[in-house]
Amino acid sequence: MNRKDLIKEVAKKSDLPQAACEKVLASVLDTISEALVGGDKVQLIGFGTFESKARGERNGINPLTKKPMTIPATNVPVFKAGKALKDAVAKK
Repeated sequence: MNRKDLIKEVAKKSDLPQAACEKVLASVLDTISEALVGGDKVQLIGFGTFESKARGERNGINPLTKKPMTIPATNVPVFKAGKALKDAVAKK
């Protein structure tokens, strides 16, 4: 399912126009992104938790030249599924 399909399904289930659902989805995603950039954690009980984690500097190999290189430290977004979501997927 892609973004367009998700908007159609939400519109169908909520009896709202697709344009309104698109704005709501964009707002939710922007808010989650802004929270992660600010170092906050977004927890949706039953669904999951979005958070930012620090990934340390590590050694790697350049695939083109096969020479060793250092991969710099960075922050990465992480999603942990909640119990209700895990249970729903497991039943399928």
